[in-house]
Order: sequence, then structure tokens, then C-alpha cells
Amino acid sequence: MTRQTVILLIISAALLIADAYIIKGLKSALKWRFLHNRWFSRIYWGVSIVLIIGIFLSIFVKLGMGIRAGLLLCFFLLLIAKVLLILFLFADDVRRWIIKAIKKPNEQPATVTTTSTTPKIPRSEFLVKAGLLAGALPVGALTWGIIDGVYDYRVRRQTLYLPNLPKKFDGIRLGQISDIHSGSFYNKKAVAGGVEMLMREKPDFIFFTGDLVNDIASEMRDYQDIFSKVKAPLGVYSSLGNHDYGDYSWWPNLAAKQKNHQDLIDTHKRLGWDLLLNENRRLKIDGEEIGILGVENWGLISRFPKRGRLDLATKDTGDLPVKLLLSHDPSHWRAQVLDKYPDIDVMFSGHTHGMQCGIRTAEFQWSPIEFVYKEWAGLYQENKQQLYVNVGYGFLGYPGRVGILPEITIFELKAAHAPNQS
Repeated sequence: MTRQTVILLIISAALLIADAYIIKGLKSALKWRFLHNRWFSRIYWGVSIVLIIGIFLSIFVKLGMGIRAGLLLCFFLLLIAKVLLILFLFADDVRRWIIKAIKKPNEQPATVTTTSTTPKIPRSEFLVKAGLLAGALPVGALTWGIIDGVYDYRVRRQTLYLPNLPKKFDGIRLGQISDIHSGSFYNKKAVAGGVEMLMREKPDFIFFTGDLVNDIASEMRDYQDIFSKVKAPLGVYSSLGNHDYGDYSWWPNLAAKQKNHQDLIDTHKRLGWDLLLNENRRLKIDGEEIGILGVENWGLISRFPKRGRLDLATKDTGDLPVKLLLSHDPSHWRAQVLDKYPDIDVMFSGHTHGMQCGIRTAEFQWSPIEFVYKEWAGLYQENKQQLYVNVGYGFLGYPGRVGILPEITIFELKAAHAPNQS
């Protein structure tokens, strides 16, 4: 038995003990009839055990990424609710222990005379109900994110200041979408509405920065007619994300996996998108040029593929005054671009989804994903180089978004210096 297995077994035992504590606390404090029925205990224990088994399967069995993400989401969602409830149950136990400790032997409870007709809630019942309310809040928020947030597309506007930008490109409009994850969609009308929002912006050219599907190229079959409408006068340029290699699905043999990957590449062609596989294009307007570079996925975290080749993507681009890079994973920027390729002006990424949960306003943003990715949403700048992270068009695992809404980004490229630049 491996050390990892032993640790998981210990954690599982602790979780089951916590479940027993919760059930006992609920039944002691509340007189709700259903809590004392046998079926309630069976359902409660059944859900807990299934999710614990799901965690083991997620770690030791190569499940589909969507299934794995869904199991993990349900597990941690209920874990948060249980932890909050346990805090209140424990506070009630501590209260009763203190009262018992300071109470004198044979002391009779004081008689309280009151003329109030308002029913009083026992302290234990009050604390447990407060704990249930606290535990229900994250569940309610995520449920609302499924109902209201998942297709609530928002256009975000961003000006990119590029001092070396040729005059013919000054004021040009660029659109970006990322992380479509077509295998997660269930509402074609809503998806089409987002595409219509993008097209109403009339961008001059468009970037798609990876993760067209969850696992399998055929997931795009029902959505090709929608995304084939994503067009622009100067072209649509795309790149691959970590989900576009079929690494999160089971394949009978290597040939089947390779065929799936080729099918996905062919899907980009059918959409009319110019897929950049460690290569570049010259975008020309009246004799002036800028470079569009695209690499395959390159992620700093070990489980993500490192197939991006900046040496190939930058080949024969030394004369270009501005270089725009499509690279799916934002960790690529700090790991390689800043250090080795100072002539890349802006990198465009996706990947993080903003964890589909957090806070994002014009002045402030926060998400738990920032504990994993330093750059996870919006515009970042270091010296003269910039990175923009789009939080995604689609969703994965959790079929909703709370605070971090699906994004369509519209950039205006400007040759002038930004006001805060020297």
C-alpha cells in the first residue's frame, strides 16, 4: 500500500467520523421528523460514501476530465458546507460543556418568569439552524451560477498600447474568445447568442486561444454551424489548449488518439480558422505588417503538455515591429516569454476560467485560482511586455459561473503610449 493510499484512507476515515458527528448533532438539536427517519441516514451516508469513492477513482483511475471535475466539485462543495456546519455544532457542544463544568452539583435550573408570548428557540437549535444556513450559502450561490451565470456572456473592452505599432494598425479592433469546451454545452441557442454578441462588435481580426473541446473532437459536431460564423475581415487565428490533445480520455490504442487529434485540427479548418501550430503569420495592411504567432500548449504545471515551440513560432519574424502571441496557458508567459523573448509584445491566453467562481469588477478581482496562477484574468504588464488572460467562453466540470462570467474580449490597438507609461 502506497503512502498516498494510506493518507487518503486516513482522510476518508476522518470524513466519515465527521459525518457521524454531523448526523448526531442534527438529530440531537432538531426535532424535524425526516431527520429521524431511516431513509435520511441512508441517503446521507450513501452520498458521502459515493463521493469518497469518486475521489479515489479521480486519483487512481483515468476518468474523463469532465467527470473528474464534476466529482471533485460536488465533493468540495459539500465539504465546505459540512465544515461550516461542524463549526456551529462544535460551538454548541463547547457551550454545553462549559455550562456543565461551572454548574454546581444538585443545582436546580433557575425558574424564569416571563410574560412574553414570543416562542423562544433553544440555543442548540438556534446554533444548528445557523450552521445549516451558513452551509447552504455556498451551495445556493453555485446553484444560482448554474441557473443564471453559465451563459451570461459579457463583452470586456481593453485598449492595448503598442508604441511600435504601424500607423495602418492604429485603432484596429481585435476580438478574443477562449476555452469553448463544446462538450459541456447544453443550450445551442444561448451559445449562438454569445457568437452573435462577438460578431456585432465587428472586430477586424479574432483570436481563439485553445480548448475547443473537453476530450473528443466529435464534441464540436453539433456546434460547428454556430462557430463557423466567427469570421473577421483579416482572419480568425487559433491555437490549441491542453484539452485538445485527447489526454483526458481513454483510447483503445495510440492510432485512435492520433486520429482524434487530426480530426480536431480538421475541425479548425472547417470552421475557417487559421490554426497556428508553432508557426506565425504576417498580417498586412497597405504594405505595413505585424506578426501573429501561435504555439501549441505549454503549461508550467507538470500534468499539462509542453508542446509549444517559441523558437519555431518566432522564426523569420525579426523584422516585424509588433508580435502578438497566442499561447493557451498563461504560465508560459512568465516561464519562457518574459525571459527569452522580449520582442513579443503581447501574449493572449485562457485556460484558468477564473475557476468560474470569484469576484470581478472594474477595480477589483479575486478567485481561488490565484493560489495556482499568478496571472489568471485580465491584463498584466512587466516592463514593455503584456499578457491578457481571457476567463473563457465555455465551462468545464461545474456547469455554472459565479462572479466570473463568460468573456468576449474586444481590444483596440493603439500606437500611442499609455498615460502611465514613460
